[in-house]
Amino acid sequence: MPELPEVETTKTSLLPLIDQQVLKVTVYQSSLRWAIPDDITKIKGQRLVKLTRRSKYILAEFEQDTMLWHLGMSGSFRLCQSNEPLRKHDHLVIAFEDIELRYHDPRRFGCILWLDAQSQSKLLDTLGPEPLSEQFNAEYLFDKLKNKSVGTKVAIMDNHVVVGVGNIYATESLFNLGIHPAQPASDLSFAQIQQLVVEIKRILKQAIDLGGSTLRDYTNAMGENGYFQQTLLAYGRAGEMCVNCETTLQNLKLGQRASVFCPECQPLKKSALTVKKLAKTRGKKS
Repeated sequence: MPELPEVETTKTSLLPLIDQQVLKVTVYQSSLRWAIPDDITKIKGQRLVKLTRRSKYILAEFEQDTMLWHLGMSGSFRLCQSNEPLRKHDHLVIAFEDIELRYHDPRRFGCILWLDAQSQSKLLDTLGPEPLSEQFNAEYLFDKLKNKSVGTKVAIMDNHVVVGVGNIYATESLFNLGIHPAQPASDLSFAQIQQLVVEIKRILKQAIDLGGSTLRDYTNAMGENGYFQQTLLAYGRAGEMCVNCETTLQNLKLGQRASVFCPECQPLKKSALTVKKLAKTRGKKS
């Protein structure tokens, strides 16, 4: 699934469309995660004014209407000349003055919606801060995690805590800091939280600079691959040797996601919560 760096890179690659007028809209398959609006053709004649990103959503602001685009698990946008043949799973084509924007989605889990009061409240209003913003800082994250008994990796991938820290980037951040992905989030010290915030920001910035990660078929709208995957130290490397200590990297499932870690460099430390539970159990036995 495209994560924040891939969505940011996609958005940037779509910037040539700014100030161009929509000449035609063609829907070939409207059944995505939610149906493409029947009145999507009303953007015809409007110019694209602005493109922004919120979490993994691209917000496309036209002169009169704003759309919310999400790539889902397999979606992608690409810019094409009108004479280029359509590909299977090209579901939407928006023809601009100089080029066509085509939405491609084999699994159809993405969405093309209007940004209105309903979608705003349903999809955006409960999201946490952007990880690269000033609002995402050590004080904020410490307050959010201090009462969370779930694994740290699950906690930082919660979009209500912070948006866009997907599986790849959470795995790499925790590996670099020596934090076990299943370590209860409430066990982290303030100093560890400070380091975690810095590392998440560093990893995401690096990934954006490298065009995101192309693990399967991700490309930006210009057809360019990302290169962050060439720097991966843990994600996708279960069974291989740790680059730091040569211990075999292991994999466990957390929150229905694969979580690769080094048992030597990222030991699971005895949790304060676990100690309390053991004390209660012993008290009952006595």
